[in-house]
Amino acid sequence: MWTSLKRIIKNGWKGFSRNVSLNFATIFIMVVVISIPTALFLLNPISKALISDIEKKVDISVYFKEDATDDDISLVKSAISKIPEVKEVEYISRDQTLENFIQRHKNDSVLMESLDEVGANPFLASLDIRAWQASQYEQVAKFLENSPFKNLIYKVDYNQRKKVIDKIFSTISSINRIGLLFSLVLGIIAVLLAFNAVRVSIDNSREEIAIMRLVGASNWFIRGPFLFQGFVIGLISAVIALFLTFVFCLAFNSSFKLLTPEASIFSIFKANFAILVLIQLATGIGLGMISSFIAVRKYLSI
Repeated sequence: MWTSLKRIIKNGWKGFSRNVSLNFATIFIMVVVISIPTALFLLNPISKALISDIEKKVDISVYFKEDATDDDISLVKSAISKIPEVKEVEYISRDQTLENFIQRHKNDSVLMESLDEVGANPFLASLDIRAWQASQYEQVAKFLENSPFKNLIYKVDYNQRKKVIDKIFSTISSINRIGLLFSLVLGIIAVLLAFNAVRVSIDNSREEIAIMRLVGASNWFIRGPFLFQGFVIGLISAVIALFLTFVFCLAFNSSFKLLTPEASIFSIFKANFAILVLIQLATGIGLGMISSFIAVRKYLSI
């Protein structure tokens, strides 16, 4: 049994070596196939952290008319705080808005001169509203539009920010869909290339196969080397993909930290190393073995 297995491995490696260029073209495509889902897997926590960070910064600002008193705004704030979708409501007075503006633009002489020329405080009191989830802002905006105190409200800026919120989610969703679709297409190409590599190997081994049949070799012994060839293609692809994933995470870890300080892509890689190894090996070896099995069934009649 062990002797037969060693011969199968030896013959399989010989078949792999005969078609180096075709096999490495297959390996290249398969590495890309394995790397795309791996990248999506690693970037998923990064995207979640990025969305969470953006959600903290995104809010609805409700600006009140000049004749709205502090008592009126206090009542509005109390009513909004009772909405289930609302996480936090912050009141910003006209004076506070003016002070914030001066602090932000104190080095801009043109703006400061313009503000002096206006004389009076040109800013309006406002409420900054933060929801629990970005998808809940629309419900809050509709509540404000139909509220009994809408005559006090000068402007709600949600309609402007809604585009930003929707764009973030649609972009991330599109990247995931396109990545998976691209990976599927390349997966089919990889299977076809591996299939063709094994087919060429079978054609080149016709004479050896005929001799093995004459001496009474078993079907397993004849088919084994070609299945092993698919195994080798998948294994090499998975190892290369894992190495490239490691290099990518190490090289761009600092860049991702600037984008999302709370999430480290290298830490994600280390925490999920065992799962990534299993996924990449299963994908690479699975595609290689399936391609070989189909080619053997089609072109190697025993």
